[in-house]
Amino acid sequence: MSAKKNLDLGSFAQDVLLGLSSKPKSIPSKYFYDATGDKLFQEIMAMPEYYLTRKEFEILENQHEAILEKILSKKEPFNLVELGAGDGLKTKILLRHLDKVGAEYTYFPIDFSGTVLAELKESLADELPNLEVKTIEDTYRGSLLKREWENGRPSFILFLGGNIGNFPLKEAHDVLDHLRIGTVFGDEVLLGFDLKKNPQTILDAYHDKDGVTREFNLNLLRRMNRELGANFVLENFMHWPSYNPVNGECRSHLVSLKNQNVDILDLNQAFEFEAHEPIFTEISKKYSLSEIKKLAQRSGFELKESFLDQDRYFADVLWERI
Repeated sequence: MSAKKNLDLGSFAQDVLLGLSSKPKSIPSKYFYDATGDKLFQEIMAMPEYYLTRKEFEILENQHEAILEKILSKKEPFNLVELGAGDGLKTKILLRHLDKVGAEYTYFPIDFSGTVLAELKESLADELPNLEVKTIEDTYRGSLLKREWENGRPSFILFLGGNIGNFPLKEAHDVLDHLRIGTVFGDEVLLGFDLKKNPQTILDAYHDKDGVTREFNLNLLRRMNRELGANFVLENFMHWPSYNPVNGECRSHLVSLKNQNVDILDLNQAFEFEAHEPIFTEISKKYSLSEIKKLAQRSGFELKESFLDQDRYFADVLWERI
């Protein structure tokens, strides 16, 4: 096991200890993404109920030329930086167009999961062998503070997939403050926002009939069992998502179905769960277009253009650093 993995395990253990000792209990959603979680999320993105990927794919497929028009009009080398790159499926739409027009740039995919980054780099080597790819295994905020891509070139930063919605509003403000720190005047950012819509449509995306989202959430317990010596019994917990149409927050919990104690050997700690006590696992906040405009202004950016799918479910918005 490498030093990097030891560091991750230590962070995981510390966050589990802190989260399960808190009231209410919680586990950071970034720990969904081990090798098993990565595969489950690929399944989620393919689900008919999970419209987010499909709708953003539609936007990028139909409007990629307009999205890239300004950065290409500069006619100079640039950095393409992606926060939370994942498997790069949607991003490849942009990469293929950039390859087609002969753009000169370096791609910097950033992700917390080294597994995903390795797979992405391998797939790009096969599909776009002339593309210079420099992966960065880090968090959003960590990478924006370090700015490993800084080389004097203009930067075009991608923050797709509605990932900003994985933070409550106060934390989203902090992430966007880091985004301001990680950019310079004139840099462009393309951000994906899941829009407010029929509440049932939103809820179905996080509670699919085949139970894939349930397994994705329960994988947190499996991971603690495997990596930290915990003895969670998965059948003693249920997955419970809820959506608040006022603040746009869709929240997921794992709810204890009985009074129980869970031992975590690596922490030398036992945790007591009351019947019906929840563990908060994830937030996915939805925004209105007016909220997105205010968010840009508050964060030191100017909203230049909004690209929407035909159903107006999702928006990729172009901000410019001012």
